[in-house]
Amino acid sequence: MIKFLSWNIQQGGGSRIRGILSFVAKQKADILVFSEFRNNNAGTLIRQKLLEQGFLFQFVSLKESDTNSVLIASKYPCQARLFVNSKIDFNHSVIACDFDAFHLYGVYLPHKKKHKLFDLLNTEIKKHKPALIMGDFNTGKNFIDQKGDSFWYTKDLKQLETDGLSDAFRYVHGEAETYSWYSHQGNGYRYDHIYVDADLLPLVKDCDYLHEARESKLSDHSPMILNFG
Repeated sequence: MIKFLSWNIQQGGGSRIRGILSFVAKQKADILVFSEFRNNNAGTLIRQKLLEQGFLFQFVSLKESDTNSVLIASKYPCQARLFVNSKIDFNHSVIACDFDAFHLYGVYLPHKKKHKLFDLLNTEIKKHKPALIMGDFNTGKNFIDQKGDSFWYTKDLKQLETDGLSDAFRYVHGEAETYSWYSHQGNGYRYDHIYVDADLLPLVKDCDYLHEARESKLSDHSPMILNFG
């Protein structure tokens, strides 16, 4: 069994770091993807404590300290690939880790900004299969992952599916209504996703949101877990 945990930890974690780390330890995950990770003193503390939990392989998408980026931490050996030389905006918003059996992409995609990161991801998954993509996509499918139609990039999510990836939560739970982030007005949005290559779908045993972490204000996003059997 391999357990993934994907979580937007909200602006680097701040004063919530101790609670975040305690929650992560209880989940007994093997591979982590943190969105809104910040490579500053707080980020250094997170990485040190994750080392103590056995996450010996750690990679960050961006060196600047105050910019929201992505951390992948793993108990299994892997090699990272950065996209800082890609001539596209927000190239630090994606990081890849290559394992023996799959390629993992951690994302923190910009909210309602023009970007070509889905083009990058589609190019990558065509070159490197089987693939998983997980993190805060800051978009979803209109009228499905929110009540309204304000999402950008719905068509790009559908393109991922055309290219052979599946929404792991929908694969397990069908049309169940759930949201991973709420506005101050109480409107729910499913911003956080895990997409899994068709070749890996038979391994999916569970995929769900851990809403208690958001409800207890450890972050404004609910973490996701994915269990491979």
